[in-house]
Amino acid sequence: MKRNVYLKTTPLGDALALWLARARDEGALGPLGAETVPVADARGRITAEPVAARISSPFYHASAMDGYAVRFSDTFGATETSPLRLKLKEQAVAVDTGDPLPPGMNAVIMIEDVNSAGDHIEIIAPLTPWQNVRTVGEDIVVTELIVPENHRLRAVDVGAILAGGHTDIKVRRRPIVAIIPTGTEIVEPGTELKPGDIIEFNSRILGGMAEQWGAEFVRYPTVPDDEAMLSEALLRAQEEADLVVVNAGASAGTEDYTSKIIREHGEVLVHGVGIKPGKPVILGFVRGKPVIGAPGYPVSAFLAMRLFARPLIMRLQGLADSDPPSLQARLSRNVASTLGVEEFLRVKLGRVGDNLIATPLERGAGLVLSLVRADGMLRVDAMSEGVAAGTVLSVELMREPHEIENTVVFIGSHDNTLDILANVLKKRHPAYSLSSAHVGSMGGLVALQRGEAHIAPTHLLDEETGQYNVPFIKRLLKDTKLRLVNLVYRQQGLMVLPGNPKGIAGFSDLTRDDITYINRQRGAGTRLLLDKCLAEQGIEPDGIQGYDRQEYTHMAVASAVLTGVADTGLGVLSAATALGLDFVPVAKERYDLAIPEESLGMPAVKALMEIIEGDQEFRDAVMALGGYDVSETGKVIYNTQG
Repeated sequence: MKRNVYLKTTPLGDALALWLARARDEGALGPLGAETVPVADARGRITAEPVAARISSPFYHASAMDGYAVRFSDTFGATETSPLRLKLKEQAVAVDTGDPLPPGMNAVIMIEDVNSAGDHIEIIAPLTPWQNVRTVGEDIVVTELIVPENHRLRAVDVGAILAGGHTDIKVRRRPIVAIIPTGTEIVEPGTELKPGDIIEFNSRILGGMAEQWGAEFVRYPTVPDDEAMLSEALLRAQEEADLVVVNAGASAGTEDYTSKIIREHGEVLVHGVGIKPGKPVILGFVRGKPVIGAPGYPVSAFLAMRLFARPLIMRLQGLADSDPPSLQARLSRNVASTLGVEEFLRVKLGRVGDNLIATPLERGAGLVLSLVRADGMLRVDAMSEGVAAGTVLSVELMREPHEIENTVVFIGSHDNTLDILANVLKKRHPAYSLSSAHVGSMGGLVALQRGEAHIAPTHLLDEETGQYNVPFIKRLLKDTKLRLVNLVYRQQGLMVLPGNPKGIAGFSDLTRDDITYINRQRGAGTRLLLDKCLAEQGIEPDGIQGYDRQEYTHMAVASAVLTGVADTGLGVLSAATALGLDFVPVAKERYDLAIPEESLGMPAVKALMEIIEGDQEFRDAVMALGGYDVSETGKVIYNTQG
C-alpha cells in the first residue's frame, strides 16, 4: 500500500494564524446566533445582547428592619431625657423586614429602639429621612444595565437578571462540536478485550474539554478504518456541527485517511505542525466548516484540542481566548528537546521554601495518566535544544493554584505504598495532596540537596558498610538538618511469569541466552542492589540481555514481565502480586523517607507524619499489598541533630 506523506511541517504560530484567518474568511469564527432560554437555566451561557432592568429592585419602598414605620418629622425632639410618644396606627405602623412602607411614611425605627406602652410607642432618638428603608431602585434602577453582551453568566448574574424583571434571556447558541473516533481496533468501554483492542476514551476527553469551554459535544459512533465510511461520517458531521474533530487517522500510515478525505471534500490548510507531541495534526475546511484531524495518542489529541479547537469555540461564543493561568517555576532537572519543534512538557509543581519547583513527568504521547498527574504544562521553545536545571519558566496551570501550594513534593524512589499514602492523606485532609516524581533514590537525595523536594523516598544500600541510606545522606546532605524515617521494610526479588516457565532461580540465570532482563534507571536503589548482587557473584552486566533497558517504577517492570517484553526484572513483591506474577526473593530492604527539618514544620507534612506514625487504615492497606513489614513504620532511623 502507498503511504501518505506529510505536507510541510508548519510552525505553531503560523499554523494557528492561518487557521484562524481562514475560519474568519469562511464565517466560522462567529459569534453564533441567539436563542431564548429561561433565565433560571442560563448559568454558564453567553449573553447575545445587553440585559437592562425591566423593573427597579426593590420596586417599592421597603422596610429594611423589623420595627415601626413613621414620618421622620414626627420624631424631631426625641431624646433619652425627653422621650417622644407616637400613637400606633396613626403615627407608627408595625412593619416587618421587606414590608412596603404605608402611605406617607418615610422612615423605620427598629423594634429594639422602641418601648411599647398600650396604644403608643416611646422613642428616645430622632430619625433621618428614609432611615432603615430600602428605597425604590436601591439595588437596581429600571433601564439600568445588568450585564453586557458577550458575558458569561454566573449565578449572581442570574439572580440579578431575575430581580430586574426578566424570566427569559437571549444567549448565544452553544457551538456544536462533533467528535468522530476512528480505528478498526477501537472498542467501547466495557467490551470484552482481546489483544489489539484499544478502549475508546479520547472522545470523552475531547468532548469534555469542549463542554468545559461552553460548547455542546456530540459523539459519533466509532468509524472503522474504511475510507467510504469515514467520508460519510465526516460529511454528516459537518452539516450538523460548527466544528468537527476526527480523532486518529491523522498520521501517514496506509490506513490514515483523514487528510485524503478532507482534501477530497474541501481543503487541507496544514498537515503537520511543529509541536511535540501532536505533530501529525491536520487543519482543514469542508464546505466552509472547520475540521481538525487530531492524532490518536491521547496527549497529542489533548494538545490539538487545546491549541486549535479552543480558540474557535471561544470566538463562536463571542469570547476572547485568554491564556490559561500560569505561574513561574524553577525546573528541577535538565530537559533536552528537539530543535525546531515546540515541546509541551507535562510537569508536577510544588512549593519548596521560596521556590515553586517544576518536575518533568513522562513525555510519551500515549501516556494519558501523565495528563491526570500533571499540575501544569511547560513550553520548550522551538529554537531551543533544551532547558537547564534551575531555569525559571512560565508554567500553564492544569490545577488550581491553592492545590499546588498545599502539595507535599516527594522526589525519589518509587513504591506502591506512596499511592496508598497519597490517598489516605487526601481522605483525611482534603486540602492537602501528595505529588510523587520517580527519579530513583539518588535523584531524590540530590533533589533535597538542591532544595527541590520536601521528602525523598530512598533505599540505597552502601556496599562498604552494608547500611541503608545513612552513608549516602552523610555524604550528600551533611549540611542539611533532616530526619530519616522508616516507611516500610519490603521484599525485593526477581519477578517472573506464573509458574516460572524458564526456571529462573537467581542472578546467575540472567546471563542465559534465553533470558531477557528489564532494569531500573541509573540511581535507583533497586539498580544499586542489582549491581551489588552481580558484583558479589562475579557477574558482568555486559553479559545480561536487557541490562541497559530501563524503567522508572516497579509496576512498569512488572508490566514488562507480564507482557513478554522481558523474562524477569528486579522489583518489590507488591508489584509482582498486583499483576499476578511469581516471585523469587532476593533481599529484604529498608525503604525510608529523608525529611529536612524545614519540611517537618509544614502543616501538610505534619498531617502526613501523623498518618505514617499511627494511622491503622494506612498500615492495613500496606500489609494487604503483600511483601511489607510495618513494624518500624514511623520510627526515626537517623537524625542529623542526634
